[in-house]
Amino acid sequence: MPALSTSVRNNVIRHPAAAEPESALMLLARARNAAFAEAARGNLGQGLGILQSAMEDEPVSHELQADMAALLLVAGRLDQAAQCAERALQIQPHHGPSLYTLGFALSGLGRSQRAIEVLTALKAGPGRDNLLDGAPDLLPVAMQELERLLRT
Repeated sequence: MPALSTSVRNNVIRHPAAAEPESALMLLARARNAAFAEAARGNLGQGLGILQSAMEDEPVSHELQADMAALLLVAGRLDQAAQCAERALQIQPHHGPSLYTLGFALSGLGRSQRAIEVLTALKAGPGRDNLLDGAPDLLPVAMQELERLLRT
């Protein structure tokens, strides 16, 4: 991955150990936003690097793991996307975006039965509400993929 610029690394990712929780959460949100902005500009490696650096500070953040999984899915790195989504789900078992990403990564890897299980859990479980809270437009896409997998 490309090296991070000093300003991104110091101003967005790193925060002092004594930072107040709100400040740490704000820095985490800024890092996540910066990663997706880089990916949107076509700098996927830079976006992944930002998330990787942020995970050094917040290794148990299911949100960072989920974001990494989403970027890897977009990049077509399906095996790595599935691994990151699984790690996010170990931390937060009903995280809707992670279930979504895992389902699509597994589908792309040809692991249809497991993808069906994951997407069915998303359809009927607490992950559904979680996905609807943050990204309601993704649920119909996931349900279309589930229907497609069930037909094959």
